Amino acid sequence: MRKTRKIEPSAFIAKVIAAHCLPTEAFTPMKRIRHVNGVLDALDATLLRALAEDARLPLRDLARKIGLSAPSTTERLRRLEDAGVIQGYTVQVDAAALGLPIGAHLRLRPLPGEFDRVAAMLAAEPQVTHCDRVTGDDCFVAKALVRDMAALEILINGLLPFATTNTSIVVSTPVAPRLPCIEEASRPS
Repeated sequence: MRKTRKIEPSAFIAKVIAAHCLPTEAFTPMKRIRHVNGVLDALDATLLRALAEDARLPLRDLARKIGLSAPSTTERLRRLEDAGVIQGYTVQVDAAALGLPIGAHLRLRPLPGEFDRVAAMLAAEPQVTHCDRVTGDDCFVAKALVRDMAALEILINGLLPFATTNTSIVVSTPVAPRLPCIEEASRPS
């Protein structure tokens, strides 16, 4: 019996290119990822919504919920992860239950030459749970969770030598963090 040697796809493709005298730089391997320009098919959108509801759902139950087999669901998850659509799986916590009942949004405008220092200070501060660099009069909008007003004052005072601040206290959250609007690819009729 003759043994066949398995050739890796990349080695095989290289041999084909060499045999046909094609310039290697002209060849771009195809990606198996179907997601282009943020458009997902209906099953991918359904999968993301199901994960947003409960990211701890066992794979078997997730597959049943979206109407696919477990292997097909696993492949879709892998593709969405590889494409960077799914960047991680997380947990939501109640900050008040952790002893951090006060939420505040800090708008910051670093003093001249202090932009990088302020960005580093915000990144290093454990009470800052989120920070965006924004356009407009301010450079950063950060969200902080603190145990009391004294802790908020300490946080702000640490930033004052390097930035001007404007702080707003969160009274309630009418829209909790959620998935962005998911654009689905339309199916051909």
